[in-house]
Amino acid sequence: MIGVVYLGNNPKTQERLKYIPGQLVRMANAYKDAAQVCTPHVSNEHFIVFFERNVRSEDITAITYLRKKCRNVYIILLTDNMTPEERGIYMKCGVNDTINKDASVTALNKKIQFISDRENILFDDEAPKYKILKFKIPVWKRLFDIVFSGLAIIILSPIFILTAIAIKLESKGPVLFKSKRVGTNYTIFDFLKFRSMYTDAEDRLKDLSKSSNQYAEKEEEEEDHKTITAPLGEEAEQDMLNMGMESGMMISDEEIMLIGDDFVVAESDFNKQKEEENNNAFVKIENDPRITKVGKFIRKYSIDELPQLFNILKGDMSIVGNRPLPLYEAEKLTADTSIDRFMAPAGLTGLWQVEERGKGGNMSAEERKQLDITYGQTYNFMLDMKIIFRTLFTFVQKENV
Repeated sequence: MIGVVYLGNNPKTQERLKYIPGQLVRMANAYKDAAQVCTPHVSNEHFIVFFERNVRSEDITAITYLRKKCRNVYIILLTDNMTPEERGIYMKCGVNDTINKDASVTALNKKIQFISDRENILFDDEAPKYKILKFKIPVWKRLFDIVFSGLAIIILSPIFILTAIAIKLESKGPVLFKSKRVGTNYTIFDFLKFRSMYTDAEDRLKDLSKSSNQYAEKEEEEEDHKTITAPLGEEAEQDMLNMGMESGMMISDEEIMLIGDDFVVAESDFNKQKEEENNNAFVKIENDPRITKVGKFIRKYSIDELPQLFNILKGDMSIVGNRPLPLYEAEKLTADTSIDRFMAPAGLTGLWQVEERGKGGNMSAEERKQLDITYGQTYNFMLDMKIIFRTLFTFVQKENV
């Protein structure tokens, strides 16, 4: 149940709000009066407050008071152009949304309807209703990680020393490579590896063809499905919407156009582009020319991964878990279908490594994500032991995966 309140003294706005179909808008000139109007008389009664922008200092006082007295309000600021700084100030003091002060009756009604349709989401009557899920590593797993990684570092110390010498002899640069990775609960940490590439490897990535990416799906480059992106002037937005056969693309009457600050794009093209970006989140290059000779050897036998034992000892990772991802990959895996992979341990080895490496490493990004999610939902001590055992027989990679 939603009521609508107008807080302000603009006669033109008041007149338009009177013509909202099926809605009696209550008027208030003072913020204390508006707060009394927004006091619910029945449970789960909510209010949309259209707040007319005025002097900023006075507005902040009024909005802060209204937000403090009434938790059940959704405040929409009626305004014209705002700077990013002004927008931040108003949002910080409690404004939920903005709309042009000269908005038509239709636009105002659409805004009310939009909020009404999402009443259960936008209003929080019993805060907090939901808890943010956060993974916490079990005690047995943490103890195993400490013992295993500590012993492994001691036993493998000769390999650490020999590898460091070989890397230094072949190419200039540090022995260890640090990169920011995203692990459990989207936590960012410094991920350690023996350097297997030349020091300018990250810059070279931009020059490599997208066709070299194992995980990238082949795209059809058809002119009829190009995304329209163009800077918008005052009249450009309407011109783009009225366009019929411009730029080699037919826009049907039923096509929904999405309009941003500097682009216009068909909704179908936008959704397709986002889907392709999510599907191609993982980047892996075949026969990567950025890798040194020593790098190829230590990658083939997974020696480059050994410094991650220190990550495990520190607590950034676990022996078994889902592979920590670079930032540019992790940012593409925030959808509901992928988020479960981060609600699990980040690991040195995992389910997808032992399931797919033995098959030559040929797998799609979706298969990899699903294996990560499966591990996060089903991991236990016996499964971890099986993965470790299988890793011992699959660490020699026949392909550059």
